[in-house]
Amino acid sequence: MTRRAGVITRAEPELGAPAGGAKLGLTGGLAVQELGWDEDVDEALRDQLMDQIEADFVYEAVEAVDVVLLWWRDEDGDLVDGLMDALKDLSPTGHLWLLTPKVGRAGFVDPADLADGSIGAGLSLTGSAQVSREWQAHKLVRPKTGRK
Repeated sequence: MTRRAGVITRAEPELGAPAGGAKLGLTGGLAVQELGWDEDVDEALRDQLMDQIEADFVYEAVEAVDVVLLWWRDEDGDLVDGLMDALKDLSPTGHLWLLTPKVGRAGFVDPADLADGSIGAGLSLTGSAQVSREWQAHKLVRPKTGRK
């Protein structure tokens, strides 16, 4: 936000600031599986991410994927179950980006539920990023002691 003469306005991203997709650190050559797509997802963010990996997302994995993108809303059900399902095709060294509506938006997930869900699924929440106007991303990894 920018303050001008007592007025607060939403600032546009600064020139050179990374686009939301760049904050996820995806690069060409990664196999990225997308789960939880629905009509409310951010299509511009999806396009950025596919441009970054220089490929389409994987939907039916034949072998382990490097990254899972899981779009999740509060009404989608039990977060632990959703995370466990998302891990099915993830490589042992891969990570998961959980995309949730921002706080205050329809379907937002309470931060306490995120913490509990990650623990319940045996994952560590390592960071979050604001990736679009409506969505935020949370990086989840398997604890190092659990990797083989």
